[in-house]
Amino acid sequence: MINIYNDLNKLEATFRQTEEFKALEAAIEDVKTDESAVALFSNFRKMQMTLQEKQQSGEELNEDELQYAQKTAQLAQQNEKINKMLLAEMTLSAIIEEINRVLVKPVQNLYDGIQEK
Repeated sequence: MINIYNDLNKLEATFRQTEEFKALEAAIEDVKTDESAVALFSNFRKMQMTLQEKQQSGEELNEDELQYAQKTAQLAQQNEKINKMLLAEMTLSAIIEEINRVLVKPVQNLYDGIQEK
């Protein structure tokens, strides 16, 4: 019997060894050593979560919330350590997206033969 979880655990271990993961890990540690960066990022994350919750519940965002969100994001991105961390996260996300594409490909292939005539 095939145990896919063994392979997933191997993939996780390999994933942790990639340069991209290590770069994000280092960037996060760098942010953690800077109190102002931690405060900025914490505020940025809280704002993101609040906006996401409102969007998921179907609430409209008012102009003040949108302006606050933009200012918070700009401040976070202007911080060199946070910006480096966000860029590292984006790079790592590309690997995660590729893994997802590879995993979903067999399922997509199953549906390839179904088409309306």
